[in-house]
Amino acid sequence: MTTVADLFPPLGLRVVAGPLELRGLTDELIVELCDLAERGIHDPDAMPFYFPWTAAPAGQLSRNTAAYHWGKRSTFSADDFCLDLAVLLDGRVIGCQGVAAQHFPVTRTGETGSWLGRAFQGRGLGTAMRRAMCALLFDHLGFEEITSAAFVDNPASLGVSRKVGYQPTAVRRIKRREGELALNQGLVLTPETFVRDDLAIEVTGADAVRAFIGLDATG
Repeated sequence: MTTVADLFPPLGLRVVAGPLELRGLTDELIVELCDLAERGIHDPDAMPFYFPWTAAPAGQLSRNTAAYHWGKRSTFSADDFCLDLAVLLDGRVIGCQGVAAQHFPVTRTGETGSWLGRAFQGRGLGTAMRRAMCALLFDHLGFEEITSAAFVDNPASLGVSRKVGYQPTAVRRIKRREGELALNQGLVLTPETFVRDDLAIEVTGADAVRAFIGLDATG
């Protein structure tokens, strides 16, 4: 019998790293993620994201978040995809970790992005989930390079990248909110600079995702 994971393999992806799990975003997990976002991600006066999606009013934030993930699911292809995973701690959704890539079978690179609910920040969980994601990408999904970026006034995100082994690249001047200039620090990670810190992960569902992003079993 066909399952939803047969139709959309990322839904069957699961990564276990100690007490943390990264899972494909089923509709049930999207609902939990939306509830978490409504409870707050950052100080209202701050904006850590390129697009200020968290500035939506209560209620609308949940609908926007769900619509975003449903939209990315419907347009997923090897040439343009966002692989977003729910992050769970002891079975409870605490955040989201993803990677976006274009023309992946050729470029073998993508940019990571993530967020944690405010109640779970400052405990090393952001580093642990990013490290687990990078291990998944390098060891199981054929990535040869991973990029990221963070605003220079976001030391927490930059600190996570540094601990995982990302190296700084260029700084870009970009518009963040209406009329607001922000400096954005680019970052790059390779298998040689990746700081694993004795990380051990268990992965299920990776082979189906490899095929879905345009790779064969060994490529």
